[in-house]
Amino acid sequence: MNMKILLMTFILMMSTLITLTSNNWLGMWMGMEINLMSFIPLMSNKSDKKASQSMMIYFLTQSIGSIIMLFSILSSKFILYNMNTQMMEMILTIGLLIKLGGAPFHMWLPEMASNLNWKNLMILMTWQKIAPMTILSNNNNNSIYMFIILSTLVGAIGGLNQTSLRKIMAYSSINHLSWMMMLMMMENNWLMYLTLYSLIIMMMFTMLNKKNILFVNQLNMNKMTTMEKMTFTSLMMSMGGLPPFTGFLPKWLTIQSMMNSNLWLMMLLMVMMSLITLFYYLRMMYPLIMIYNTKTKWLNLMINSKTMITILLFNIMLPIMLMLPLF
Repeated sequence: MNMKILLMTFILMMSTLITLTSNNWLGMWMGMEINLMSFIPLMSNKSDKKASQSMMIYFLTQSIGSIIMLFSILSSKFILYNMNTQMMEMILTIGLLIKLGGAPFHMWLPEMASNLNWKNLMILMTWQKIAPMTILSNNNNNSIYMFIILSTLVGAIGGLNQTSLRKIMAYSSINHLSWMMMLMMMENNWLMYLTLYSLIIMMMFTMLNKKNILFVNQLNMNKMTTMEKMTFTSLMMSMGGLPPFTGFLPKWLTIQSMMNSNLWLMMLLMVMMSLITLFYYLRMMYPLIMIYNTKTKWLNLMINSKTMITILLFNIMLPIMLMLPLF
């Protein structure tokens, strides 16, 4: 591995830990800025001209989010003592949602995702969520419910007319963010959701990276074994939150929490939008399962069958083991 990539990855991890362990706002902000400056070099690629475009988009959006966040911190703590605290909390929430790519501040995320490789996109959708979500979890206010509704709507409807797998994953990430925020508001147990979501993302993106798949129509042109098809299908089902796969477990806990809090209408909306996301996952899997795959010229790589079996068992066995005490 390149020494530069290794160094920047280490700084990326340490900067998130700085944010998590800080006991003051300035330390959290500083950790997020170091995180930003360490992720940008990881995106750089001399052979890909679009990488520089992604770097600029990411830098500008994260900088705007940081400025808004810093403004709210300074306004509430040092300068404007008479200003409404709830208003400052909402401004801080907006700054963090810009960083997370939550609706209605999401436009940069699908555009940037379409220019990234699978490895960088995996970091963006998993590790890069930890620091902003930690700060957001300490800043619970009722305005977040409005952003949850917008994120669940945008995440579901936005991915319907996409052909790029990376854009579909970006819109799926926005939808999953709404579920994470809801679980954060109910029980502050969002880290469990993010952990399971990250594991599924890592397994799926590893497969897509190895097979060099970037668009939906490539799925029916790629040579896959039956085991690979089954594994990829189970991962897609898990991402969509279909029982009894692993991805259903955090959504089930969120639904239970919402029922206990009598948020019936919101629960109904989120479940309906989740079904729409499941629809575009099914649409992706249909050519993979139903159509005879043509041979590709650019790739003929087979993934180890033991790895496939491990991923398949993880997706099926975990929810079953957790549900055993109920019987």
